[in-house]
Amino acid sequence: MDPVPGIPRRIRLLLSGAVAAALALAVAGAGPASAADVNNARNAGFESGLTGWTCSAGSGTTVSAPAHGGSAALKATPAGQDNARCTQTVAVKPNSTYTLRAWVQGGYAYLGATGTGTTDVSTWTPDSSSWKQLSTSFTTGASTTAVTVYTHGWYGQAAYFADDVSVFGPDGGGGGDPAPTIPAAPSGLSVSGTSSSSVSLSWSTVSGATGYHVYRNGTKVTAVTGTSATVTGLAASTSYSFQVTATNAAGESGKSATVTGTTTASPGGGDVSLPKHAVTGYWQNFNNGATVQKLSDVQSHYDIIAVAFADATATPGAVTFTLDSAGLGGYTVDRFKADVKAKQAAGKKVIVSVGGERGAVSVNDSASATNFANSVYALMQTYGFDGVDIDLENGLNATYMTQALRALSAKAGPSMILTMAPQTIDMQSTSNAYFQTALNVKDILTVVNMQYYNSGSMLGCDGRVYGQGSVDFLTALACIQLEGGLAPSQVGLGVPASPSGAGSGYVAPSVVNSALDCLTKGTGCGSFKPARTYPELRGAMTWSTNWDAAAGNAWSNAVGPHVHALP
Repeated sequence: MDPVPGIPRRIRLLLSGAVAAALALAVAGAGPASAADVNNARNAGFESGLTGWTCSAGSGTTVSAPAHGGSAALKATPAGQDNARCTQTVAVKPNSTYTLRAWVQGGYAYLGATGTGTTDVSTWTPDSSSWKQLSTSFTTGASTTAVTVYTHGWYGQAAYFADDVSVFGPDGGGGGDPAPTIPAAPSGLSVSGTSSSSVSLSWSTVSGATGYHVYRNGTKVTAVTGTSATVTGLAASTSYSFQVTATNAAGESGKSATVTGTTTASPGGGDVSLPKHAVTGYWQNFNNGATVQKLSDVQSHYDIIAVAFADATATPGAVTFTLDSAGLGGYTVDRFKADVKAKQAAGKKVIVSVGGERGAVSVNDSASATNFANSVYALMQTYGFDGVDIDLENGLNATYMTQALRALSAKAGPSMILTMAPQTIDMQSTSNAYFQTALNVKDILTVVNMQYYNSGSMLGCDGRVYGQGSVDFLTALACIQLEGGLAPSQVGLGVPASPSGAGSGYVAPSVVNSALDCLTKGTGCGSFKPARTYPELRGAMTWSTNWDAAAGNAWSNAVGPHVHALP
């Protein structure tokens, strides 16, 4: 969310048709290499420094951490007009197909190949706090004997890391890294969380592994690239046995030791007392020019009130909340707590939001995950909050945020409200950490209110690029979440309450209502019309109740009744 509207939170990405095509390649990926293929890249894991690699403007170096495999990785830092491009010329065979892969982390990262003799290829990912594998493929021309493979970042963005680059295909004769060997069986498998329909697992990293298979009662149920997974679709109050194997291009390891996980008897998914269609509003614990409100002043159309924001502490992962009594005209803590109870007595849910544009909460290991869960639960106990909203706009780690939220749910119980407010770029693909987190905690998740603003143009679920501020932008991007694994009841449309509430992307309340009708009833659509309707769609969210009040409550007076009247 924007405490200071008009100042962009992150890169305001304007996707061209070419970038859209690159995204399509990233989503499509490529199949695994055959057993006869070799990795034609040299020093693919940067264990020998930058030997075999050339990086523009001295942008590249090797580091020992983070490393995806082995003891080293590439760190490349864009600066000025340089995008930190690192290249290697790889010997290949003519008329042959190769699979190009690399693991990346950090800032915006690109992977591609030029000089293929046919169609040069590339793929990319936005910034990621954990390792993510990029993959694409190319076919060489009739006379092509060498191609240039590359990684690069983006101008003015953070450094990126790359590791374990591979160009799998027929041996081009130029030498390369040895073919991988089958990895060892994973160790440290444990149950990290349970619900009435799921069991969450975690295990230790296996050297040389590029993925892991999870088995339930001896049957493979899912494949992941990280060291955690949540197995869903389970029966309540039932025990299951689990094992994990490690995989790479050479094959699959033996199975790990067996652990047993038992689902709970209580249903998850948040408090069932919420209305079928709900309106969420953020209440500002600060004065930035919008109307200063007490919690009691918040319009009655709001069903979920997210108190913005809890702040990071010196303890990694831990958060705290301090009422800005001075900035809110002498609003006391006792009055605030009483207002929380009064809203709850009126059937509303009051939750604490973590993050915001300037939030610096970092949950990137088990200790910080525990600190996060304990500190948020303490705030719930102190102020009476019904749950938590995750609004981390500077990246999150899916593995450990999942661990933190499950630990919090275990403390708070099945009535906990859990909402999220990712930016549009965070929900463009199910491979993005935010989307992964939402899917990981789907059984305890109330709603994802993606922020359809301050974002520029984005891809819709039909592969077309849509500009913000239109019905199509709202519906075609919501479709990605609706078809990507979230239940319709877990999807809401997040928009500014007024033009002052954000730097860009404001739409009139009538446009929001048209988008809601398009998604739930198939009416009011623009050029994009979803293939089916989603009558269970949760509703809408706005930043903020304060900006809404400053505009005479025009947003909530129009959108609130419309949401509550949806089928």
